[in-house]
Amino acid sequence: MLAALAGRGIRLGPPVEQDDQAYAPQGWRYGDSKLGVPFGRLRTEAGRHLFTVKRPVANEQSCVEHETEVGDRQAMHHAILAMGFYPTVRIHKIRRTARYGNLSLCLDDVTGIGCFFEVEMLVSACSSGIGSQAEMHRFVDQLGVELQRTTATYDSLVRDAQFASA
Repeated sequence: MLAALAGRGIRLGPPVEQDDQAYAPQGWRYGDSKLGVPFGRLRTEAGRHLFTVKRPVANEQSCVEHETEVGDRQAMHHAILAMGFYPTVRIHKIRRTARYGNLSLCLDDVTGIGCFFEVEMLVSACSSGIGSQAEMHRFVDQLGVELQRTTATYDSLVRDAQFASA
């Protein structure tokens, strides 16, 4: 993957550690549809804490997303619980990132589930998430690296791995 990216003049940044706690609204369980459901994430990276809410619209990977930095992770955790969310899984990863045109590229080593190449694109609310996903898929195919595409999110993959090992 690194050689394929370098062949396009893409250099990934240094590795950073991310510690994510995922949250789901009370009443939602794995196996239920994620479409239209808001999910929270509390991330710590390099001493900074980010709170994110994602609401899948077209599929699990096409989301309306809102994010803000928070000063106190523990206080935000309690606020998220007070808003009616519950913690689902903890996701730990080492991430390297780059930009390529309008694409955000992430090479992730996710504890317990392996390495992933993630491609993201910000689009307007009136754009097709499915069309944008097809465009990102074409970019990945053109890299010429054999990859297995997944439509599952990290929280689902981590949860499935934890469930399988129990």
